Amino acid sequence: MTMNGKGRVPVPDALRDFFREHPRLALAFSGGTDSAYLLCAALACGCDVTAFYAQSPFQPAFERVDAERLARELGAKLVVVPLDVLAVEEVRANPADRCYHCKQAIFSALIKAARAAGCDAIMDGTNASDDAGDRPGMRALKELGVLSPLRLCGIAKDAVRAYSRAAGLFTWNKPAYACLATRVPAGTPITAGMLQSVEGAETALFGLGFSDLRVRLFHGAARVQLPADQLPRAVERRDAIRQALKPWFDTVLLDLMER
Repeated sequence: MTMNGKGRVPVPDALRDFFREHPRLALAFSGGTDSAYLLCAALACGCDVTAFYAQSPFQPAFERVDAERLARELGAKLVVVPLDVLAVEEVRANPADRCYHCKQAIFSALIKAARAAGCDAIMDGTNASDDAGDRPGMRALKELGVLSPLRLCGIAKDAVRAYSRAAGLFTWNKPAYACLATRVPAGTPITAGMLQSVEGAETALFGLGFSDLRVRLFHGAARVQLPADQLPRAVERRDAIRQALKPWFDTVLLDLMER
């Protein structure tokens, strides 16, 4: 385990060795816990790293805000890459393997931008807790040669959060947040309007004090998923929830299964 010059960033030896072998890297930066720690660790190890944020309709506005804030706090280079994933027919159609086509489109664009910036390789924040299995998105990353140092070094999610907290990163306890496209049932073509409605509804629920939530589309209605401990409060505040989501959904359903 090593620390940065200020003695604040824990970096396991295996990860330090990775950055020594890859001194100039691009990072697919989402603003989430994993990629945030990876950016911080890379900088602490003296790696010449540039963060690339893919701005698409699938990412809510707060993710870019978090990404820009963290890059600013770390003094990191950040490049925003605009990408209209809905222009990709295989993504818009929303098949069961949509994530494969989406990752192909997004990372191909990031790789192109990274090469233009002179980066030797690109990495992402997949960690050792993520189940690779035969997931479509993981398959796309492998095909494109994306490096996943946290996974390669055996660093699991709990360790990422612990290291992030020790490093003083505000993202250390940030809940995982899947892209907005996951709120649309597979097989239902995705439109920009759907994504805007979901983002608006989730933002409204955040404003009411709920967290770690999802608003999924269900036959035109909003199916709200919350952690079990927030369900009683949701029932008590059902009128407030209905009013908050009214601009986007006429019908609001509360899923009683734990999110």
